[in-house]
Amino acid sequence: MAKIKLTKNELKKQKDSLRMYQRYLPTLILKKQQLQAEIRTTEIRLREIKTEKDALDAVFRSWIAVFAERGIFTENLITIVRIETSEGNIAGVPIPIFEGARFRTAPYDLARMPLWLDLAVEKLKQVLLLDLEAQVVDEQRRRLEHELRITTQRVNLFEKIKIPEARGNIKKIQVYLGDQQTAAVVRGKIAKRGLAKAAAGGQAASGGGA
Repeated sequence: MAKIKLTKNELKKQKDSLRMYQRYLPTLILKKQQLQAEIRTTEIRLREIKTEKDALDAVFRSWIAVFAERGIFTENLITIVRIETSEGNIAGVPIPIFEGARFRTAPYDLARMPLWLDLAVEKLKQVLLLDLEAQVVDEQRRRLEHELRITTQRVNLFEKIKIPEARGNIKKIQVYLGDQQTAAVVRGKIAKRGLAKAAAGGQAASGGGA
């Protein structure tokens, strides 16, 4: 703890600091709670995405195996052209918001391909969309967790260090100033008694001389 001056000016400074810490602490605590809630929301969404993706995988896993054998499903069949996101803000944290994606599908001969290939392509796009959304939501979570760590550090700093330190300094200064005031009063009384005694002695001497 840094050494403090035991003065009235320092007392005012410490009281001002304490008021500031107490004013901002509830805001920081509220922000911490909001970030925790938003992180839970991203975790719920990531679990939902996994469930949706597992369901889609189960629907056409066998199709992919068949198409792969026939050379229908290739790496170039569907290409991601662009991931579409917007900017959001949660508790002062800028986050990406998933809006969708654009795909390019390689041309294929409808007469030669199975009738359900179109459906399989759409299902594959849905899987890719879920994968892309999961990446964006995971980035949201990463940014929110980073901000949560910083906010938690500030809350702990205020709660466990700054506020107790300011209160301790205020008490220390008040005790010192109180002692100084008491000592001044005592010195004043002693001086007053000394003056009174001196005055009485002077009067006695004057009377004796008469």
